[in-house]
Amino acid sequence: MSVSEDEVRRIAKLARLRLTDGEIRLYGGQLTKILDAMAELGTLDTAKTPPTASVLGAVDVLREDEPRLFAGRERILDNAPDRDGPYFKVRKVIE
Repeated sequence: MSVSEDEVRRIAKLARLRLTDGEIRLYGGQLTKILDAMAELGTLDTAKTPPTASVLGAVDVLREDEPRLFAGRERILDNAPDRDGPYFKVRKVIE
């Protein structure tokens, strides 16, 4: 699948990017390669392949979430532009 320069310009406009003509040609080629690779992957039979998040066999090394008191709350609240007791006070954003 080939990505035209007009399509790259349209994508760049949607992403609010200013691209030079050289960048448009470069990114067009890169997007074409990505889409071709995705099309090739779409032809493979993955019915017997289990879902995975990592091919490295990594395990979750994060600790369990345990609520605990935070000793530096006052220091953080001292930086607040406005506060109401132990809370940050912010402008109302809902009309």
